[in-house]
Amino acid sequence: MFNSVLVICTGNICRSPTAERRLRQLLPGLKIDSAGVGALVGHQADEQASRTAEKYGLSLEGHSGRQFSAQLARQYDLILVMERSHVEQVTQQATEARGKTLLLGHWLNKKEIPDPYRQSQEAFEYVYQLIDQACQSWSKKLGG
Repeated sequence: MFNSVLVICTGNICRSPTAERRLRQLLPGLKIDSAGVGALVGHQADEQASRTAEKYGLSLEGHSGRQFSAQLARQYDLILVMERSHVEQVTQQATEARGKTLLLGHWLNKKEIPDPYRQSQEAFEYVYQLIDQACQSWSKKLGG
């Protein structure tokens, strides 16, 4: 049984905050947070990511970038990452987390979710759609 989920990306200002908030919508009974392996600590969500999420009724307001750590990993039952390289980065810091770290896109044929940071609006749209599909898939698997 999973009661808590930590979503990881690189900077913790685009992908993981979006997935965190979407999972919270879909799974309101779970503890869901996000962090980054190279976080822009204390930064709010990227403006383009916020605008894209708002378009779909999702608010990233109040988000603050947070750095991933082994101590943080121990507080969650499941860790969802955007890219295979994130699995390695998580494992380097928290070897015990390896067994509970999976791709957010696991149920989408293990698809990686690319970083839209400083890219076009189309890139943000594409990434939002991938995140939404992945979160809906996880929601079904986690009982939402």
